[in-house]
Amino acid sequence: MKVILVDDEELIRLGLEKICLREGPDVEIIGSHRNGAEAWSQLSMLPPQGVDLLISDIRMPVMDGFELIERCRRSFPDLPVIVLSGFSDFDYARRALRFGVTDYLLKPIDKPELLSLLKRTAAARSSEESLSGGDSSALPSDPQPAPDHYVVERLKSLLESEYDQPLEFARLAERLGMNSSYISRLFKIETGQTLTEYLIGVRMSHAKKLLVEQPELKNYEIAEKVGYGDPVHFNKLFKKTVGMTPKDYKNAAYHPRSH
Repeated sequence: MKVILVDDEELIRLGLEKICLREGPDVEIIGSHRNGAEAWSQLSMLPPQGVDLLISDIRMPVMDGFELIERCRRSFPDLPVIVLSGFSDFDYARRALRFGVTDYLLKPIDKPELLSLLKRTAAARSSEESLSGGDSSALPSDPQPAPDHYVVERLKSLLESEYDQPLEFARLAERLGMNSSYISRLFKIETGQTLTEYLIGVRMSHAKKLLVEQPELKNYEIAEKVGYGDPVHFNKLFKKTVGMTPKDYKNAAYHPRSH
């Protein structure tokens, strides 16, 4: 598995390289860079299959991680990306999820967590290669735990970070390099929910938060913020999911019954 490391702290890069090479699943470090610009100089010269994983810091001089990831998405749309972040920059790491990153690691790096991510990435890569060589429209009769877990967690991450966007199965499948019917069935088997049901739950959770934290918002504004252009449809879904209308939920939050 070909890996590129990007961090402006040399000690962090050396530590990552040491862990990856000594204990990682057949890892080859093909690049170690101080900033996004250096990394992009190498990445821009590589073919689509020339790198298997990018591990990058977010806050760096010259070119930060966001710009690097954005450029990578144009040339390497399916490249798994793990972002690094200090605890004080945790919001940056969460924001990076909107850029389609696989996962994030907080500094100081937790060695078992890094190894787990490396193994999941390698297993997912292996699974996708085997699927692309056969009939990817059919769910394997004996799916391996690591790839399945990786795919499901990646789908959850995408839905949770892009809940305000329309749900397009083809687009999700394309970003994962897999068949849409495969990921739909896999998600249902692993979670007991369809992708649509899971997305509704995420959207309603955000809607409840908005109703309490921003009570000045109109119903249609909240609907739009959580991905619904039709406020009537949003109202019906909210009542079905939460058990009361958005208006009643807001009233209950601000005027709780006394016992």
